[in-house]
Amino acid sequence: MNSAYYSIIALTFRELWSRKITLALFIVSTLIWLTLMFALGLDVVEGSLAGIRIFGQSAEPTQSHWDQEAGEVVRSALSLEAVVIGIESFVAGAAYWAATLLGLFATAPLLGTTLQRGRVDLMLSKPVGRSGILAAHVLGVVVVFAVLTAYLMGMVWLVMSVKAGIWYPRFLIAIPISILMFTVMYSVVVLATVTTDSTALALIVSYGLIFVSIVFLGREQIVPQLSMTGRMAFMALYHVLPNFAEVTGTVTQLARNASVTTWYPTMSAGLFGIVMYVLTFRSFQRRDY
Repeated sequence: MNSAYYSIIALTFRELWSRKITLALFIVSTLIWLTLMFALGLDVVEGSLAGIRIFGQSAEPTQSHWDQEAGEVVRSALSLEAVVIGIESFVAGAAYWAATLLGLFATAPLLGTTLQRGRVDLMLSKPVGRSGILAAHVLGVVVVFAVLTAYLMGMVWLVMSVKAGIWYPRFLIAIPISILMFTVMYSVVVLATVTTDSTALALIVSYGLIFVSIVFLGREQIVPQLSMTGRMAFMALYHVLPNFAEVTGTVTQLARNASVTTWYPTMSAGLFGIVMYVLTFRSFQRRDY
């Protein structure tokens, strides 16, 4: 990679910083884990969980189950491991959604600005091919997102591990999954921006696909209600479009230290992203600037 590529990546970093995007996301991430650190108190006695304090309010860590012999609901104490895993899985799922939605909103206008007349001419004057210019831009955005996501989720994991004294390093596997899915959804933003020069449309399409993925979660209830043609169309969309919402299950399963039920949603989303980037690079090569 020559110096021209590095200069384009550095330009992307400077653009994100000048718009205060990186700083804002860093501040939000810091506030999240600081809030967790100060608001959540775990009373651990000889390795067992004696109590939980949230924003100063005490709560007994209990769970309920039906006792058939007694014929009543019985409440029993939750283990320390169960509480830690529950909190970490919830935070992992929430961070997955929040980081992606905020990341797309924050970075989507950047490419549109870069492709404006005058600025794009300056970029094209560099000794780098068009594919290299676009690849350097995408890499710069993804690197910034990766650093911020690793910072947020890594600090949450560190806070929970230190407070509870229980370390589940498998939680950290959720970080590359989140980065992958952001990269996939950003491919939609890039393609829409390159082909239409509309940042607003790019965001609408990417958020629209995320909403559609929520609908896919109910496919077992929806598909039986459709006609044969409707079923085929629905399942075709399910297999072609990125299943962003379904990947949430993968993220939380990793955070819970549980076996992943299926990697198919993640793999199919990755394939979708590859196709989108191929179409984007071809469109960028053919555009007249």
